[in-house]
Amino acid sequence: MRPAPVLAAGGRTVGNILSATEWMLPSPATQVHTISVLPSHSPSPAPQFAFSNLTTASKSSGGKGDQQGTPRFDVVRDDLLHPLANGNKARKLDALLPLLRRRGATDVITCGGCQSAHAAAVAVHCAEWGIRPHLLLRGEQLDVPTGYNLISLMFGNVTYASRSVYAHRDEMLYEHAKKVAGNSGTVLWADDIVRDNLAVDEETVLENDSRRVVIIKEGAGTVQALLGKYWICVVLSSNRSLSSLQILFP
Repeated sequence: MRPAPVLAAGGRTVGNILSATEWMLPSPATQVHTISVLPSHSPSPAPQFAFSNLTTASKSSGGKGDQQGTPRFDVVRDDLLHPLANGNKARKLDALLPLLRRRGATDVITCGGCQSAHAAAVAVHCAEWGIRPHLLLRGEQLDVPTGYNLISLMFGNVTYASRSVYAHRDEMLYEHAKKVAGNSGTVLWADDIVRDNLAVDEETVLENDSRRVVIIKEGAGTVQALLGKYWICVVLSSNRSLSSLQILFP
C-alpha cells in the first residue's frame, strides 16, 4: 500500500482528493513501451516495427526507434500491474477497496459474466486485503473452469445465477447480500459509503462478530472507481518521455 501523494492545491479540488486518498496498488506507475514504424529497406512494402521500453532505456539512447520523424506510439502496460488481476479492473479498485476496508467492510459482493475480469479482480484483491469476496456469475458452471472463471473460483465464493435472475441485478445483489450478512449484519452499497462518508468502529464490528457487507455494482461502477483511472492519467501526463499524449481506455 503506497502513501497518498502530496499535491499542492487549495480547496476541495481533484488534487486534494488524490492527495488524501489511500491506494491499493503499491505505485500508480506502470511500464510504457514504445512502438516505432521504420522505413522498410527490403523489397517487401511491409513496414518494419521497432520496440523500446521507456522504463529501461532513454529516448536519446540512439536506438532505431529514436529516428526523427518516425511514426510511433506508446503502450501503457497496465496488463503488468498484477499477475492475475490487472488493467483497468485493478485501476477501478485502486481507491475503492482501501475505502471499503477503512469503513469496516468484512464482505464484498459483486456480479459479472461467467468469465468476468471485474469479478476476478474483486476476488483477488479482496482476498489480498482480508475482505471476503462473494461473486454472482451469470450463466452455468463450466465443466472445466478456465481463465477468469478459474481465478474467481480460486479466490472468491462463487454463486451462479440464471439469466432471468441476473436480469434484475440490483435485486439479486441485495438479496444475496442479506443472506451473507445474516440477522446481525449490515448491508451497504458502495455508492452510499462514498457519498455519505459512512464510518464504523472496527473494534465494534469484531466484538459483535457482525458482518458489514458492501455491494459493488457490475463493473465497479462507482464514483470512487474513477479516481484510479484519473490518477494514471496524472502520472502519464507528467512523463516527459512520452510523445503527444492521447489516452485511450479499452
